[in-house]
Amino acid sequence: MLKNLKNYLLIGLLVSILSTLGYFYLPKTIQVFDDKIRDLMFMAKGGDSSAKDVVIVDIDEKSLKELGQWPWSRNKFAKVIDNLTSMGAGVIGLDIVFAERDNSSPVKVMREAGLELKGLPDYDKIAADSIGNSPTILGYIFALENDGIKPSGSPAVSSIVVEKGRGEVDFLINPYRATLNIPQIQNAAYSSGFFNTVPDSDGIVRSVPLLMRYDGVVYPALSLEMVRAAAGVKKIEVFYDEIGVRGVAIGKIEIPTDRFGRLLVNYRGPAKTFKYISAADIYSGKIDKKEIEGKFVLIGTSAAGLLDLRATPFDSVYPGVEAHANAIDNMLKGDFMYRPSWAEGANVALIFATVAATVAVVSFASAGISSVLFVLLAGSLLYFEYFMLFNDGIVLNVLFPLMAMSLTFVSLTLMNYFLESRQKDFIKAKFAKKVSPAVVEDLLKHSDMNSFEIKEKFVTIFFSDIRGFTTLSEAMGSPKALIGLLNEYMTPMVDIIVKSKGTVDKFIGDAIMAYWNAPNEVANHQDAAVSSAVTQIKALQELNKRLIEEKKPTIDIGIGINTGDVTVGEMGSYGRADYTIIGDPVNLASRLEGLNKPYHSHIIISEFTKSGLKNDYIIRELDLVRVKGKHEPVAIFEVLDFGVPDEEQKKELDSYTNALSLYRSSRFGEALTEFRVLFEKSGTFLYQVYIERCEHFIQNPPTDFDGVFTFTTK
Repeated sequence: MLKNLKNYLLIGLLVSILSTLGYFYLPKTIQVFDDKIRDLMFMAKGGDSSAKDVVIVDIDEKSLKELGQWPWSRNKFAKVIDNLTSMGAGVIGLDIVFAERDNSSPVKVMREAGLELKGLPDYDKIAADSIGNSPTILGYIFALENDGIKPSGSPAVSSIVVEKGRGEVDFLINPYRATLNIPQIQNAAYSSGFFNTVPDSDGIVRSVPLLMRYDGVVYPALSLEMVRAAAGVKKIEVFYDEIGVRGVAIGKIEIPTDRFGRLLVNYRGPAKTFKYISAADIYSGKIDKKEIEGKFVLIGTSAAGLLDLRATPFDSVYPGVEAHANAIDNMLKGDFMYRPSWAEGANVALIFATVAATVAVVSFASAGISSVLFVLLAGSLLYFEYFMLFNDGIVLNVLFPLMAMSLTFVSLTLMNYFLESRQKDFIKAKFAKKVSPAVVEDLLKHSDMNSFEIKEKFVTIFFSDIRGFTTLSEAMGSPKALIGLLNEYMTPMVDIIVKSKGTVDKFIGDAIMAYWNAPNEVANHQDAAVSSAVTQIKALQELNKRLIEEKKPTIDIGIGINTGDVTVGEMGSYGRADYTIIGDPVNLASRLEGLNKPYHSHIIISEFTKSGLKNDYIIRELDLVRVKGKHEPVAIFEVLDFGVPDEEQKKELDSYTNALSLYRSSRFGEALTEFRVLFEKSGTFLYQVYIERCEHFIQNPPTDFDGVFTFTTK
């Protein structure tokens, strides 16, 4: 696990660094994808009907139908201005420009005809007078690039722009020329502002410039100038830092901008979120004065034929005038969206944090759960960005943290896939012939690349060996026949071990070594091993019946079983290794198998195995022995069969237990009598062993007798 975690962390660090470099150095055109995600957040937020301070007087299809095609004669427009003024409009802003004289004005028509002008109305003058007698801010537009028309004239503005902290580099937009109102109207107005909207590279208007520098002079946008005029201040302050414009201030209103002096618009909703009033209704006086009184009034158009439609995060067709309405409402409410000076550091921190979280998810959860957690993690990131955007107005990068965590998840998932594939191949190669298919499947589900590292484990070890193998070899006559017989014997024995969830470690000539509880956990592994041994003895009895019928020599085996802590794992040379176990308990199990010969038994288990048994077996204690190579004595037991002894067996075992107790108490005469009675009734070889020992100790009384029999051979 630790090894994999190091690899995960390394991949996570690499993805974080690459994502950070991409954030700083990839072409800015990729920013459009970040903006697209933010557009979806706007759509998820939906509309906000709280924008009540700004209304739009719309030159709509209805107005064109009732008042004629655009441009109207300026006396009609003047009436619209007059009616708005009489209704108490707070500030009127024109999202239109009167760049030429009114061709329908009687004065202009008669002058061009060379006729008498006296007493004829001048529509331009009428419009100028109406504008001069109203709280109107004129609009004009800048041409941002050289369009082949020579620049002429500069806009008129009443505000004073003060720049603070400006460096040598100018980050404000520098337009080529201005399309202005005719002087007669321009000179009558209080002030004016440009109404340019500059779309992003994908054509969507997400920000509006508040300031532009033209011919060395800084000019305000229509929206900014309307708010300044309403605030009753003359000065606009522009603040710079090392990366460009930091913000704009009008009195107590501080407006954060990007480095180019643009306000990121906090759109209130889709088109028509603001109150729209048809210009025809204003002209005819059909509108309640309360709809206009004290409001910021923008005059613009939603008519498709007048081409003032834009794309925004909410709509692909959105009246340009409403973008300015949003900007004004943002300034009035102060709920700005902006990228603070620390945003870049926060974005980098967010990249590393999301990658670290993804690494944690993949490291400590399964594939299915990690997929669910990853989706939740991505959702949490989006919710965090959403909360920061609409609750605090802070714009953080969504794209690169999302890309970084996605790349991390995909990379780690692919790495896990290849590691698991290797792991499965490794497990199948190691255990396909050692354990049951069910065990292999369990290993595939629950193992990892560290499953086979060397470790300590509590296991039960099994050894079996054929008795009289040399005699058996001679009886078979040929090696081929001997191998055939061994295969007949080994196959059912191994099948029984595998079926009981044991692991076949190796074949040592005619011997079998196996163990339980490694590599995978086996519940009640002592019972599994002992049950396997008893089943093998019964299966061998059936095999011997068939061998007798086939006139082949029969097979007799001894089995030794011990339980203890061993070292388990991959062992061998660097070029060739195998999964196996080593340790003193393994040696004892091997010695126990050898003790079957002197006791004429078939299954011997140690006291350590017996203490862990939970099922019922007919068991007889054999002896307390000290095997070769060990100093500490160990109690050994013979397993006779499954279940519990019947009444006669119980009586015999009780008598034997009593005789054994007399023997270990050095009461050899009394023990001898008991063992002789037992031997006469059953003829069991074990009783003969103790008869001989008792006779020996009667003739040669021992000193400090502890009941332990020491074997000097294996």
